Amino acid sequence: MLKIRHLILALGLVLSSAASAAVQVSIGINLPVYPQLVRVPGYPVYYAPRLQANYFFYDGMYWVYQDDNWYASSWYNGPWGYVDSEVVPLFILRIPVRYYRQPPAYFYGWRPDAPPRWGHHLGPNWEQHRSGWDRWNHRAAPAPAPLPVYQRQYSGNRYPQQVQQQHELQQRNYRYQPRDPVVRQSYQEQAEQRTRAQQETHQHERQGAPERRDSRQQDIQRSMPRQQVAPPAPRPQPPQRGGENMQRPTPATPQQEGPGVQERRQPPQPNVNQREQQMQRSQGREEKQQGKDATREPKRGQGQGQGQGQDRGRDRNE
Repeated sequence: MLKIRHLILALGLVLSSAASAAVQVSIGINLPVYPQLVRVPGYPVYYAPRLQANYFFYDGMYWVYQDDNWYASSWYNGPWGYVDSEVVPLFILRIPVRYYRQPPAYFYGWRPDAPPRWGHHLGPNWEQHRSGWDRWNHRAAPAPAPLPVYQRQYSGNRYPQQVQQQHELQQRNYRYQPRDPVVRQSYQEQAEQRTRAQQETHQHERQGAPERRDSRQQDIQRSMPRQQVAPPAPRPQPPQRGGENMQRPTPATPQQEGPGVQERRQPPQPNVNQREQQMQRSQGREEKQQGKDATREPKRGQGQGQGQGQDRGRDRNE
C-alpha cells in the first residue's frame, strides 16, 4: 500500500508540474544586474541578502516566493513560471524563516531557525500530500549547485528577453544538470516547450518563404525593362557531297535580304556628265568607222573596172 501511495503521489507531482510550467507571469521583480547570492548554512540553497524579496537559488534555478505563490526561472530576471505548492522542491520548503527578506504577515511568531509551517498555512490536504517534508538528515544534505555566474555579463539592455536565446546561452555556458526530480522534470518540460516553439517558428518560415520568393521574383520582373526578342536566325545547312547532284543553297531574294545588302550589291550609277561623255565618244567612233568604210568602196570599184578592160583587149587581139 505504501508503494502504491508513493506512485500516486509521484504521478500527481508530474501532472501538476506539467500544468504549472506552461504558465509564465510577471511578478514585479526587475533586477538590472546579477544579484549577490549567499549560501544558507547547511542547505544546498542560496539567498539574496540585499534584495527586498524572498529570492533563492537551488539546483540550477532561481526561486521567488511572493503573494503566497512560488515562481521559478533559469535566469536571474525571469521570465518567471508559476509553480504549484504541491510540487515545490523539498529543500525550498525547508529554508528557515530568517532567510526570507520580505516574509508575509503570517510568518510572525514562527521560529526563525526553522522552516515555515506550511501545513498550518496550506491546510491538511497539502500536509497529507507532502507528508514528511520537514524530516531529513541535516548531515546528509547534498552539495549546492554551482552558481551560473556567466549571467553577470548580461545586464541592463544586454539581458536576453527571448527564452530560446536564454536556453542557447545556458547550454554553452552552464553544463550543470539538476538532481532534484521535480527540478529535472521542469527542465525537461521547458526544453520540450522550446523545441515545439522552435519547430513552429521554422514551419511558419517555410510556409512564408515561397510567398516571399514569388513576390521578389515579381518585383524583379517589374523592375526589368521589357526587351523584344528577335526570332532565331536559320542555321546554314552544310553542303552535301554528291557530285553533279549536289544541292546548293538557294540564294536569298532581294525581298528577303536586308536593305543594306541590296544597296551593297547595286553597281554605282554614273552621273549625267559621265553619260554625255560616253555618248559623244561612241558617236565619234561610229563616224570614223563610217568614213573608213566609204573610202574602201570606190577602190573596190576601180579595181574591178580595170580588170574587165584588160580582159576585153585580150579578146580583140585574138
